Amino acid sequence: MKEIRLDGFTEALADSSNIVITNHTNPDGDAMGSALALAHVLKGLGKNVSVIVPNPYPKFLWHLQGNDAVMIYSNGKKLANQKIAEAQMLFHLDYNAYGRAADMEEALRNATGKKVMIDHHQQPEDWPDFMYSDTSMSSTCQMIYEFCEMYGWTGHLDKGSAECLYTGIVTDTGSFKYSATSSRTHEVAGKLLDLGVESQAVQNSIFDAQPIARLRLLGAMLDQLETNASGTIVLLYLSQSQCESLGYEKGITEGFVNYGLSIEGAQMTLFMREEEGIVKLSLRSKGIIDVNEIARASFNGGGHKNAAGGKLEMALPEALAYAKKVFEWV
Repeated sequence: MKEIRLDGFTEALADSSNIVITNHTNPDGDAMGSALALAHVLKGLGKNVSVIVPNPYPKFLWHLQGNDAVMIYSNGKKLANQKIAEAQMLFHLDYNAYGRAADMEEALRNATGKKVMIDHHQQPEDWPDFMYSDTSMSSTCQMIYEFCEMYGWTGHLDKGSAECLYTGIVTDTGSFKYSATSSRTHEVAGKLLDLGVESQAVQNSIFDAQPIARLRLLGAMLDQLETNASGTIVLLYLSQSQCESLGYEKGITEGFVNYGLSIEGAQMTLFMREEEGIVKLSLRSKGIIDVNEIARASFNGGGHKNAAGGKLEMALPEALAYAKKVFEWV
């Protein structure tokens, strides 16, 4: 589904000198890549731009251009709230519901600046003044490139900002293998390569620079995986005690959920990670199974048809039992 409401955007941008760019809690490659690339472009247009994200993000994204200037809301709420209140325009990237901004939600709701949503998730809320929503897109990073083309801004992209966009496309498409990857996705990727992006270097920074703790956690997760009787659903999980003993850090389990779908016959996989009385979930599926609907109905979450997330406010043993009940585990 595609919805574009941008009438009057050019005029509103012209009247906005102070701009804030935000994304969702636990920012991933797509969230950070889109925010940092757009920040670079808007600065090239003469704007004063602040990127404010809800909480820390994985180390493998720290090398991206503009990372040093990112404000972490959880590390300095007073200054961040001031920036948000003073912003004449706010961009909401890679999320479409205030709740996905976690502790930033109240400040964003109260912001008086014009609000622009650019996102590819399903069922967007209706509060933005301007909206570019397209669930068929591979990533918000692809959408940022398309957005720049709409307004003739691609000339403001350089190698560094192109690398930001390429990183988001690679991570959100699973290296171009997920179903939302289109011929246009590859075309946009090619344009980014033409700007100097080195594909192998990006892939290495994402997948081949992982800490030893990641492999230890991966091994523990795989050692205890469960499947239903038919082998179509794979359940993956890590307890808080396992994470603490094996060296968990923010973002280190990114992509773990995908290992379930690599098993022969698997059609859906669920990864659970316990943290301070909450179990965070990632769901993935193949074909017609809509994990967005499952996440919304049963796991306090949402996302895409074949990729979604959620959370349960309970301990891991109860969450595992609940999930098995939801999926009629036999």
